[in-house]
Amino acid sequence: MRADLDTLLIAVYCAACSLFPAASEPRRGRPQLVTDNELLSLMVAQMLLGQPSDRRFLSVAKRRLGHLLPQLPSQSRYNERCRQLAPKLVTLWRAIAYELPGFHDSLSLVDTTPLPCAQSIATVNRSQLAPWRGFGYSAAHSRFYWGMRLVL
Repeated sequence: MRADLDTLLIAVYCAACSLFPAASEPRRGRPQLVTDNELLSLMVAQMLLGQPSDRRFLSVAKRRLGHLLPQLPSQSRYNERCRQLAPKLVTLWRAIAYELPGFHDSLSLVDTTPLPCAQSIATVNRSQLAPWRGFGYSAAHSRFYWGMRLVL
């Protein structure tokens, strides 16, 4: 599994380098230990490893990806730079998705998730959302809910 993650992150890094070449003008302030393209790869790794906490992810990244990125930013700097790079990450996703074989197919996959709107019967009875809501069962959460399904 480790080699697969390494290969994928190297491919993401190469795609990021082709989309966002390094800036030719010098930056003011301290030199960055991790480039933007390396950070984009780290952001993808964080999503793939399922680590919502930046602190926990950085400790895992040091162990699992330390051979690829020996210098990792601090948690606060990582969080700050990730917020700045969010638009670039969306552009990178779109470019990678465009290259995938299924991008040009007419088939689309749809996913839904329950969006509960009320918990008590009294709230359900007096809600103005009643015409658009209803009772449903979420197998993923093993519970019934009153609300609607969010379609993605």
